[in-house]
Amino acid sequence: MFDAPRYGSASLADLFPSVLACLGVPGEDDRLGLGLSARRICVLLVDGLGAEALAAHAAEAPFLSSLASAELAAGFPSTTATSLSSLGVGVPPGEHGIVGYLMNVPGYDRLVNALRWRLHGEGPKVDLLRELVPEQFQPTATVFERAARAGISVSQVAPMYQAGSGLTRAVLRGCAFRPSLSFGDLVDGVADALRMGDRSLVYAYHGDLDTTGHVRGPSSDAWRLELAHVDRLAATLAEHLPPDAALLVTADHGMVELTGTVDFDAVDALRAGVDRLGGEPRARHVYTVEGAADDVAAAWRETLGPDFAVLPRAEVIERGWFGPTVGPVVAERIGDLVVAALGPRGVIRTGAEPLQSAMVGHHGSLTSAELNVPLRTCLA
Repeated sequence: MFDAPRYGSASLADLFPSVLACLGVPGEDDRLGLGLSARRICVLLVDGLGAEALAAHAAEAPFLSSLASAELAAGFPSTTATSLSSLGVGVPPGEHGIVGYLMNVPGYDRLVNALRWRLHGEGPKVDLLRELVPEQFQPTATVFERAARAGISVSQVAPMYQAGSGLTRAVLRGCAFRPSLSFGDLVDGVADALRMGDRSLVYAYHGDLDTTGHVRGPSSDAWRLELAHVDRLAATLAEHLPPDAALLVTADHGMVELTGTVDFDAVDALRAGVDRLGGEPRARHVYTVEGAADDVAAAWRETLGPDFAVLPRAEVIERGWFGPTVGPVVAERIGDLVVAALGPRGVIRTGAEPLQSAMVGHHGSLTSAELNVPLRTCLA
């Protein structure tokens, strides 16, 4: 069974509080022991770059492989919406409340897609940005708001679709936003933003490696070629750092390829007693009808076998998968059962989630390939 991620000492949630401490923000703690003396810091997040995958393909990433290295734990589930929330708020999922890709929010009869900030599946159109106001849903000040209050110039360089999105407003708010149109535009945007003010903090996002891994697989030639482009991006950013600046490169999760699947939409034994199915193939939230949780757990364990952990909500919380603290409001968003892949399979939905079910690469569970992400540091 999985141990809890390394919250509080070596997790993604600890990165920005440590960066803020290095920039002199009062009340922040350098939990990671970064010890940076730089006054200008860029954090580049490469979506989908696992620490194990980077280590296995060092030849494709000579620049990143040459840098001072460490590993961070993404957190649970190891998925983009949850990880970016941990990164941007600086707390584990049990505190920021974005507990998965698809999660239950009381008051809605459909699951909330936290990444896209919309209701999942068919039904009436709902303007979730108005009904589920991101700043109220996740009210804790982000690391960027805390930095700005301390007089630091704070910027985000990312694709245009992230500007003003629900997830950005909930967990990444507080930055001046510069849309990134291309590889070169990202470098130029970061270089400009780092030169602003007496102290500066820049968060940059690059997503092509994740897309390639999902569609082609993280063992594909396409993925390795894309990793080489990521390496060149990081090297070019380093070349354009102003004096007294540092570049930190990390990721939100790793990725695995499935060797087998179980289709929830085609297996009666899995559907019996289940009201809604959230999460994603490697980490499922199972919301059961009232009184059915024990029977559903037994059926899922018998059907899935030893490749999956099937745990009740209370046990997952006790094990600390979502962090040391999970309040009652956040607990309601977690499945009555949480199902995490131990082996190389996933629980798909070919009827309700055809595109996701057809993907080659997946993530979400607590295997080392999915959970551990790199932290590479370069000084100007």
